[in-house]
Amino acid sequence: MTKTRFPSLLSEAAKPLFHRRHVLGAALAAPAVPALAQFRVEISGVGIKQIPIALPKFRGEDASPQKISAIVQADLIRSGLFKPVDASGEQLDESSRPDVAKWTAAGAEYLSVGSVSRGANGFDVRFRLWDAVKGADMGGQSYSVPQADLRLVAHKISDYIYEKITGEKGVFSTRIAYVTKAGPRYTLWVADSDGENAQSALASPEPIISPTWSPAGTQLAYVSFESRKPVVYVHEVSSGRRRLIANFRGSNSAPAWSPDGSTLAVTLTRDGSSQLYTISAQGGEPRRLMQSSGIDTEPTYSKDGRYIYFVSDRGGAPQIYRVGAQGGSAERVTFSGSYNISPSISPDGKTLAYITRAGGGYKLQVMDLASSTVSSVTDTTSDESPSFAPNSRLIVYATREGGREALMTTTLDGKIKARLAGQSGDIREPDWGPYQP
Repeated sequence: MTKTRFPSLLSEAAKPLFHRRHVLGAALAAPAVPALAQFRVEISGVGIKQIPIALPKFRGEDASPQKISAIVQADLIRSGLFKPVDASGEQLDESSRPDVAKWTAAGAEYLSVGSVSRGANGFDVRFRLWDAVKGADMGGQSYSVPQADLRLVAHKISDYIYEKITGEKGVFSTRIAYVTKAGPRYTLWVADSDGENAQSALASPEPIISPTWSPAGTQLAYVSFESRKPVVYVHEVSSGRRRLIANFRGSNSAPAWSPDGSTLAVTLTRDGSSQLYTISAQGGEPRRLMQSSGIDTEPTYSKDGRYIYFVSDRGGAPQIYRVGAQGGSAERVTFSGSYNISPSISPDGKTLAYITRAGGGYKLQVMDLASSTVSSVTDTTSDESPSFAPNSRLIVYATREGGREALMTTTLDGKIKARLAGQSGDIREPDWGPYQP
């Protein structure tokens, strides 16, 4: 992996001004690792409070093509808030009355049990959650689904458990999008939040960059070079239909959705250098946000829709700024570091994630927007494209870790990291989708 400061707009990478990754043949030659082997959680630091939970095998799970309890356990660990209690050799179902004293003696505060069996529509999945300390039944759910939806059911069980225990909505049944380059081919993938079950949404011999989910999670905006220049499309994920949004003179790039889904912020060079515009999500004539002597790019809306954060070199080097969503004067946001790019705002509006260049590498940073306090949360040096989970507690990003391209998630304090399953090749630009209905 090599990085350059100012790649040309006509380059293969082609993200105006600030795309940092170019392909190395050695990276593309890296062998694929089985998905289960790719999942790993790293825990560092002290004083981490995690909730102990026991997740025995679901009854009948051995005959199921998806190991529901293992998927649920991996989800909960990845959140950073849970730790598993050894439940090997145990197999209970949703009708069992567990010996809660046994489980509390083993250190568990909560216990999830269930079953998987073949049904009329494919498989029947049932589960129940117990408060082991109180001996209280916390409810459960049942599902009748085709085999293809078993992983989704597991993620929904994880969401249920997470919300019942923490009071916050879980993000495990959400999706991520990312791009790979393998040989001469670029592919846009849509995958589960753990990187598994990846489905190709688009493949092309020309670059695909900057995928971003619509607020409803039904569409992806992205930039394609199939016309031998960067052009912005919006793609309906379920049908594969797409519509052209921006194909003006010069470069059309870096789409970002407004919170209501009606508008896209884009970077255009139609009037000279890279500048910010807004355009209807149905296409039409763009509106320029402001006049700038520098290069402005990588817009992203604040979640309340009031501001657009972006990257500009107007001060001499790339820094993150913000401007009102209707235009006006720009306000500088980042002051720590001399080279800051790729802004992402948490859905709760409290945190800015971005990439800084430090010591010749690129590292993920988080800034508390209320205090402007900045923290570095990774020990890797090839980080790019941070994107928040819809609950604001996790960030997905691309990096190079252990000598291989990787999709990673991290908690905001950097103490819990997980390597996700991902397709082989050069992995780029993940974007975490919103909650699903």
